[in-house]
Amino acid sequence: MALAANGRANGGNATVAQRLQKELMDIMTKPTPGITAFPDDENMTVWTATIDGPADTPYANLIFKLSMEFAANYPYSPPTVLFKTPIYHPNFDFSGRICLDILKDKWSAIYNITTVLLSLQSLLGEPNKLSAPPMLFSSPLNGQAAELWDKDPAEYKRLVLARHKAPEELDA
Repeated sequence: MALAANGRANGGNATVAQRLQKELMDIMTKPTPGITAFPDDENMTVWTATIDGPADTPYANLIFKLSMEFAANYPYSPPTVLFKTPIYHPNFDFSGRICLDILKDKWSAIYNITTVLLSLQSLLGEPNKLSAPPMLFSSPLNGQAAELWDKDPAEYKRLVLARHKAPEELDA
């Protein structure tokens, strides 16, 4: 994780490495309940994160593993974030891709790793919907999940649990 002599940190520039070092220190000194994040041993721009499913949602008591990759111009561009844990949700596809505006056109350099993870945790309990009636999903990546979210909560939860794998199962 140290900076190389030429001021570059494993493929990223010094500014990116400094920002990520600061964020890591913030995460370590001021942990946020329900989220973790840490860099790869070899590359400061590749991180693994976890988020706990929020209480009183179909995701309660589940843990989700994610990957985060930071471009050379971070924090001016969003990280690439993917769910590694299989997930069933209107705003995530079966490849782990995420439809969340702050990871796309609404990104701001004021956001950080914690902000992203808390936003994803919130999205688990409150999928993105259009604000005007009828309250349809604005950009579902999983149409079936979007349809079942309100229509059949019991079936929705069954499919969430059927798809989920614990982090240790993913590492096996």
